[in-house]
Amino acid sequence: MTLAARLGPLVGSGSVVAGSGMRPYLRDATEARGVVGRADAVVLPGSAAEVAAVVAWCYERDVPMTPRGGGTGYAGGAVPEGGVVIALDRLRGVRSFEPLLWRAEVEAGVTTAQVRRRARENGVLYPPDPGAGEQSHIGGNVATNAGGPHAFKYGVTGAWVTGIEAVLAPGEIVRVGGQVRKDVAGYDLRSLLVGSEGTLGIVTAVSLRFVPAPEAALPVIACYDDVQAGCAAVQACLVSGIVPSAIEYLDEDAVEIVRGAFPGPLPAAARFVVIAEADGTAAEAEAGQRELAEALGEGAIEIRQATTRADIEALWRWREGVGLAADAALGGKVSEDIAVPVDRLADAIAATRDIAQRHAVRSCSWGHAGDGNLHATFLFASDDDGARSRALAAAEELFAAAVDLNGTVSGEHGIGLAKAGQLRRQLAPRALELHAQLKAVFDPKGLLNPGKKAP
Repeated sequence: MTLAARLGPLVGSGSVVAGSGMRPYLRDATEARGVVGRADAVVLPGSAAEVAAVVAWCYERDVPMTPRGGGTGYAGGAVPEGGVVIALDRLRGVRSFEPLLWRAEVEAGVTTAQVRRRARENGVLYPPDPGAGEQSHIGGNVATNAGGPHAFKYGVTGAWVTGIEAVLAPGEIVRVGGQVRKDVAGYDLRSLLVGSEGTLGIVTAVSLRFVPAPEAALPVIACYDDVQAGCAAVQACLVSGIVPSAIEYLDEDAVEIVRGAFPGPLPAAARFVVIAEADGTAAEAEAGQRELAEALGEGAIEIRQATTRADIEALWRWREGVGLAADAALGGKVSEDIAVPVDRLADAIAATRDIAQRHAVRSCSWGHAGDGNLHATFLFASDDDGARSRALAAAEELFAAAVDLNGTVSGEHGIGLAKAGQLRRQLAPRALELHAQLKAVFDPKGLLNPGKKAP
């Protein structure tokens, strides 16, 4: 009897995928760089109880498991290396939604966009906004502690998670945290599960908190003739004491890739673009926008203030499309999410270009300037294996540069397969030992998403 046939009674025969039907579950957004996995079966449980049953069955038989959300990750965290893929697509329940109490509980397969949209329709805000919101799942956001443009003011996903329901080895449903806003009674197991990339347990439901939605959010677009002027303006903005809801940047090469799609003409001399946003009441947003324009104005060759809903939505669509435009530029890319102290942002951008030149590949970078978080990207033609290899070698050098700049090898995408072993660059041996010991406590057989996160 095949593995798929043996799993059928646990989730229903219609919820087990084998053969060629597994292909969509063997890859994520790292496919262009050649990261494709393998699996013996894919199961789509319809409840936390079914997830627990699959985990128990696999754990008893030493079968590796790879949990999977929407497959939008950029680190290969959901790419399997054999065993069973546990896809959480069917866990789409909204168990509770209480906007007057600023809280909800949703299952892991609910998309980010669904949560944000429902919150907005009810006058509250769920701030995390990682890309691919219509495809990415809340469970995957929690597993990677996903960020996004508005993490600068509001924090990453974990800041909005008050409780987690997860299936832990050897197949038990456990709840940590809940709907209370403060809880220091025990060790912070919730925070351990957030960002663990499915290596400690499989998230099946999440308790979230909201805040009242701001009345208005008004962006400023600032253009500079070089990276030094733009990064100096970002620091001036921070020094001013203004707290923008977002501070984004595009370097010269990213600007050139998306220049033609900008909603309106960009100055020909623009080599660096900053997008900053102020939010709050209408009066607060308007005042904040003026203050941001003033703070970003020194050294700028042009400052614009978007005020109409249409202009604001067009601006953010342009910003959100940078990654797709980079994909299309040559057909392939290796894009890494290093983060550095904000005062080293210009150095990291320069390092990205220098590394690309040494490896004879094209580069660009964009990202969350206020967090010092770069999407440092190396481009290659999808049919050029030599260029792909050079881009991957450039990424290896980039990780070393990030650590040298007192930064991290991952600001928001996680480690996954794509950066396997890179924690050794930035953590001391004792810290690595603690990672291994934590993994052994939660998953003594090492069957939950093996090969991911910690070395």
